[in-house]
Amino acid sequence: MVADSVTVVPDDAPATDDLPEQVRVRREKYDRLVGSGADPYPVGYPRTTTVAALRAAHADLPPDTDTGEVVGIAGRVVFKRDTGKLCFATVREGGVDVQVMLSLAEVGDDGLAAWKADVDLGDQVGVTGRVITSRRGELSVLATSYAITAKALQPPPVQHRELSEETRVRQRYVDLWSNPDARRRALQRVAVVRALRDTFHAREFLEVETPMLQVVHGGANARPYATHMIAWDLDLFLRIAPELWLKRAVVGGLDKVFEINRNFRNEGVDATHANEFAMLEAYEAYGDYDTMADLTRELVLAAAVAANGSTSVPRPDGSTVDLGAPWESVTLHEAVSRQVGEQVTPDTSEADLRALADKHDVDVSDKPTPGDVALTLFDKLVEHTLQAPTFVRDYPVEVRPLTRAHRDDPRLTESWDLIVFGTELATAYSELVDPVVQRQRLTDQSLRAAGGDVEAMQLDEDFLRALEVGMPPTGGMGMGIDRLLLTVTDASSVRETILFPLVKPE
Repeated sequence: MVADSVTVVPDDAPATDDLPEQVRVRREKYDRLVGSGADPYPVGYPRTTTVAALRAAHADLPPDTDTGEVVGIAGRVVFKRDTGKLCFATVREGGVDVQVMLSLAEVGDDGLAAWKADVDLGDQVGVTGRVITSRRGELSVLATSYAITAKALQPPPVQHRELSEETRVRQRYVDLWSNPDARRRALQRVAVVRALRDTFHAREFLEVETPMLQVVHGGANARPYATHMIAWDLDLFLRIAPELWLKRAVVGGLDKVFEINRNFRNEGVDATHANEFAMLEAYEAYGDYDTMADLTRELVLAAAVAANGSTSVPRPDGSTVDLGAPWESVTLHEAVSRQVGEQVTPDTSEADLRALADKHDVDVSDKPTPGDVALTLFDKLVEHTLQAPTFVRDYPVEVRPLTRAHRDDPRLTESWDLIVFGTELATAYSELVDPVVQRQRLTDQSLRAAGGDVEAMQLDEDFLRALEVGMPPTGGMGMGIDRLLLTVTDASSVRETILFPLVKPE
């Protein structure tokens, strides 16, 4: 049980006296191990199987069985009961537990005493021994030897007491092994992203990667993060969206493309917003916002099945909702009309819209156009009421500067937002591919930026040049991966769906 190498203690390690008692006790054990020539962090352990594979191979052993099979396993000690001549522990690996038994007869006086004195809850250990079952039928490894493979200097969470949400987020590395729900959500995210990719591949989309650092920010209305490139003495932005680069790919003849990657937006943080988040965007030549709606429904249902095994998804309150039921489609103006009990259409004057906002205590004083006022009415009065999946369609042209004008009403755009459980999940457009109109729209945006609108887009001459090369009619869609996990799991905040979310320093 003693390794060949010895861990060197750094000169600047904290004084033991300055540490909390439980940490101090563990540090003293660490010092004793090192002083005896043992290595609390060896390079490896002769493991022959995983705990999961061990359980699968011996699923039906009857009680009080000794198979005679010798295995080497490794994992974290999550339960420990030391008695006289027989000690018990539970070792967890990959979310699967197995019992370990240490007897005086098998490991000897010194081995049993060392186990009792040196091994703590939370330690990583390796155990070699025979596969048996206890008299109660519990699958176990009866140890003939063992080793500490990583000494835990921090105590684990108190058993049967949940970590606070703040601690869970800050110490996800503890949350993952101590909280089955955290591990489950991490695995659900992996399964969902794989299902999204499989769906795209089945439709012959190409997965591409586009720049994170951009000279000109665009593709969405959001405040960007600014940075600086020393080599070229150049101001740059972290991207707020991959849209303009994916459209360049379509111009270049990659007719069906998608990307799953990070976006960065310097805005507020709440249960549905994170400053760094995973985004899915897809573009299809000769598609439109209707074909994107079909694609999006397929993606969401595939994600639900990947996460839960069916299209029924759990909610934080314990209920379930079947996303496989028919989805509703309504125009933005129709949705506002239903909520306020008055008819609102694209013909409704700006004065009437502002009067309606005053009537419902919605502040629109900083909204420059009728379209902005109508959108604000929807955001404040309607969005949170839409629980079943709903495509809200045909937004005013003023609030969708990268979108093609509606084929039936040029005051509107061919765009929709998918609202599920009161939150925007995805958005899609029949893309604007006319470079002359696009220049006008982006010029208007740049003027708004110059006037102090920190979320307005800049004029991107290279993107306009790409459109002038000729972009085919195209449908485009964007969907937040973190919000998708909110939709198809029982998580109540995007921080629960992100493995390591950004948190304010302690």
